[in-house]
Amino acid sequence: MNTIDLQVEGMSCGTCVKHVTQALQSLPGVGGVEVDLASGRVRVSGELAPGGDSLMTALTGAGYPAKLATDASTSSAASPSKASGCHSGSTGGCGCR
Repeated sequence: MNTIDLQVEGMSCGTCVKHVTQALQSLPGVGGVEVDLASGRVRVSGELAPGGDSLMTALTGAGYPAKLATDASTSSAASPSKASGCHSGSTGGCGCR
C-alpha cells in the first residue's frame, strides 16, 4: 500500500469534499481518501500507480484541478480558487451556493 498527497483547488464546502472523495474512491486501487478542507490537501492511500496521474485526471474531470502536494503548496491553499469547484459556473465542481 502506498500514499499520495495532493493539493486540490476549488474546495470550499462539505459538498466539495464529498465530490472529491467520490471521484477518487471510484478509481481502481484506491483504498482510502482523507480530505482536509481548510488546507486543500487530500491524502489517497491504496494500491496506487506511481505519480498519481490518474488521481489528478479524475479530480480535474470532476472540476477540482489537483497537483502533487509539497510543503510549499499549503501556504496558498487557505483561500480556495474560484476558477473551479464551488461557484465556478462550470459543469465541474459542486455548484452549491
